Amino acid sequence: MPERQDDTDVLFKALADSSRRKLLDQLHAHDGRTLTELCEHLDMTRQGVTQHLDLLEAANLVTTMRRGREKLHLLNPVPLQEIYERWIAKFEKPRLHALHSLKHRLEGGHDG
Repeated sequence: MPERQDDTDVLFKALADSSRRKLLDQLHAHDGRTLTELCEHLDMTRQGVTQHLDLLEAANLVTTMRRGREKLHLLNPVPLQEIYERWIAKFEKPRLHALHSLKHRLEGGHDG
């Protein structure tokens, strides 16, 4: 599945930049923002923000829709959920089990 790997590479590249993560945070806080609204929170040119949004769209993290003459940017959390399921969740379960076992042993030590 080389195409899938390319999608993953684009996704991680999109997440690697702090300005793009800030854009995602803004959309998470208030979805459906215009380019002008997004530019208010970043110290960069409108063209720079547009380039970041283009990369976020290529990674499928942001989608757009038209509302009259305005173009609204919307967060798409699905790729982030896929990262969580593939790269994070599988490590979380053993860690939680180990913490539970440790808690149980420590509490058992106080009872004895």
